[in-house]
Amino acid sequence: MTQITEKIILDTLAQVLNPQTQRDFVTGKSIKNIRISGGDVALDVVLNYPAKSQLDSIKEIIVTALQNIPGVGRISVSVASAVVAHAVQRGVKLIPGVKNIIAVASGKGGVGKSTTAVNLALALMVEGARVGILDADIYGPSLPQMLGLQGQQPEAVEGQGIMPMMAHGVQAMSIGLLIDPEQPMVWRGPMVTQALMQLLNETRWQDLDYLIIDMPPGTGDIQLTLAQQVPVTGAVIVTTPQDIALLDARKGLKMFQKVGVPILGIVENMSIHICSQCGHEESIFGSGGGERMAVDYAIELLGALPLDISIRMQTDSGAPSVVAEPNGRVAEIYGNIARRLAVKMAEQAQDQTSKFPKIVIQNT
Repeated sequence: MTQITEKIILDTLAQVLNPQTQRDFVTGKSIKNIRISGGDVALDVVLNYPAKSQLDSIKEIIVTALQNIPGVGRISVSVASAVVAHAVQRGVKLIPGVKNIIAVASGKGGVGKSTTAVNLALALMVEGARVGILDADIYGPSLPQMLGLQGQQPEAVEGQGIMPMMAHGVQAMSIGLLIDPEQPMVWRGPMVTQALMQLLNETRWQDLDYLIIDMPPGTGDIQLTLAQQVPVTGAVIVTTPQDIALLDARKGLKMFQKVGVPILGIVENMSIHICSQCGHEESIFGSGGGERMAVDYAIELLGALPLDISIRMQTDSGAPSVVAEPNGRVAEIYGNIARRLAVKMAEQAQDQTSKFPKIVIQNT
């Protein structure tokens, strides 16, 4: 009988593709702590992205592959996720309590960027990640209503900053939580930028795997300053299919490229409308725009959302689609986008600053 060795196990799993990454588990460095006792095999699978909904299916894939090894006995496989911090722009100070920051941006307003940001944050949370979301739109904050936080105020701890609000399991902060909702912010650009940086840095984020920043629309001074000063791991561009929206979305994409922020992908909103009465499908805003943009810039189209009245109604009510109908089609699409986004993030270079020794100078 052939003796089972670690090499045999690794050679076997090197032929098994992870359906989430399309890479084998060995190349992806997911196989850890192999233990062999006679014919019994035990090992750990550690994913570097959250995938709570996929853990059982991944375990089944691994066990099935190991069962094909001649002479194998009992098989024990544990599957878990461990999100790590990834590299950001050079010279930008990191935010305490935050491993990765994802900017959700668009070149123009009205394309569903905030709705996308909120649902992606919730979808990542559902997959097992610790997630926060920051509303970076000082002039038109919408996060309080979208998360059902109207009328609530965050707690300020003397000398420690502001505690984020909790909504549906996600940490949240917005200027809309600190002011009267009907009070207009009549501020010039520098004041807005300063206020936003204070919100970001003075909020006591609690051990986040991902902080989603819902960027304000446009590509002006405020957006460029944020892209340069906030330690962003990657950006997601939200657009609708029509040419006018795509023109502005391309500008937003190029802004991040100029400051060295990787583009993780594109999300196309309002891609198709399905009549709730007759089921007729119609591309009201055109079709294929997001896909063409993705091809032009060699960037992945993460997913496309329909023009669906339920998305608007659920978000307006403070319970976005991912939590309002967790088993619905829209939540499924957001879940697929979130997992693909997390995988793209995991492919980025890791942050190495924690590995540098601390240098302490003392008088002797």
